[in-house]
Amino acid sequence: MRVKVVCVGGGPAGLYLAILLKRQNPAHDITVHERDPEGSTYGWGVTYRRCFLDKLREHDAATARAIEDASVGYSDGVAHVGGLTIRHHGDEGFGIGRHRLLDLLADRARRLGVRLQFESELTEPPAGADLVVAADGVRSALRTRHAAAFDTRIVPGRNPYMWLGTTRIFDAFTFAFTETEHGWIWVYGYRYSADHSTCVVECSPETFAGLGLDRASQADGVALLEKLFADVLDGHPLIGRPGAGWQTFRTLTNRTWHHGNLVLLGDAAHTTHYSVGAGTTLALEDAMCLARAVHEHASLPGALAAYERRRQAELLPVQSAARYSAQWYENLPRYIHLPPHRMFALLGQRHSPLLPYIPPQLYYGLDRAVGRFQALRRLKRWLGPRVASTLHARSSAHRG
Repeated sequence: MRVKVVCVGGGPAGLYLAILLKRQNPAHDITVHERDPEGSTYGWGVTYRRCFLDKLREHDAATARAIEDASVGYSDGVAHVGGLTIRHHGDEGFGIGRHRLLDLLADRARRLGVRLQFESELTEPPAGADLVVAADGVRSALRTRHAAAFDTRIVPGRNPYMWLGTTRIFDAFTFAFTETEHGWIWVYGYRYSADHSTCVVECSPETFAGLGLDRASQADGVALLEKLFADVLDGHPLIGRPGAGWQTFRTLTNRTWHHGNLVLLGDAAHTTHYSVGAGTTLALEDAMCLARAVHEHASLPGALAAYERRRQAELLPVQSAARYSAQWYENLPRYIHLPPHRMFALLGQRHSPLLPYIPPQLYYGLDRAVGRFQALRRLKRWLGPRVASTLHARSSAHRG
């Protein structure tokens, strides 16, 4: 089936989908429209796991090789709590600059014959296209125009956060928690290149207002954050981007992901809290699934229905984990005064649907016991998703 595809949004999801479709059938007519100039992007670095790199290899070895070569790796996690430091050895992870990732994907797409049109904004599905892909992010203009058809829901988070960069090179995925007279404030830090790292700063609304960050200019706010995290930054500056200030995370869902020949991809379809570090991975997995569906089905309606079914099912456990991860940070006082090694252990368990309902010290002891006995590990794996599903169903019924 030869199709004419118009992809609105030149982020990782849109570019990777164009690559996969063009590889499947060079006769496909594919154009990617990006509203911003070439080379401009938001954000600093993105992270992914070794298992995701294996998926990339399965779909396009050349793209996987280019991304791996441009990435930096880490395997440890470090938590700084007050004056104490805890280190834990974990799974292998990788970081890559978002700008570098987009350059690699754009170059690969061009080499395959995809047309890339920058400074080209589409707010309506263009005539003549067989398939229109809305890959234009959480504020998708195409999705917004048809929000009723998609049944879009946006739930705002509680805590303010801000993305920053730094020249401090972290040798592990780093968490740093600092106590102030107005409450706790914390940073997630990870390197994404040989000379830069990402820092995401977060705090409660009360701490945000108490520190005056709600009233400070970006320069003054960044200067205050440099003082608060002076130890972990080790003399290095925090770097902001013009116009990129504090915000609260918005969890976006859509009941359906396609309407006519218009289909949603990546953040236009769904968002997951940044604390699970899966946004870019999930967006590229959307592209894999949609490309596979187009290849396997004789008609586009059948392909879009299969894509929606498969991805919504695959995302359920990830979305559940992201919700509980966000809630862990929103309820930080419940955990922060535990002994540091226990706090760090429960930080690693923040995705658990059981943790909010069990006293932290008891949960820690039970989790240690589960680790010793195979039968208990099986029970935990069986029970966790069922609790999450029940709680999600109750929440959905309450909303309805």
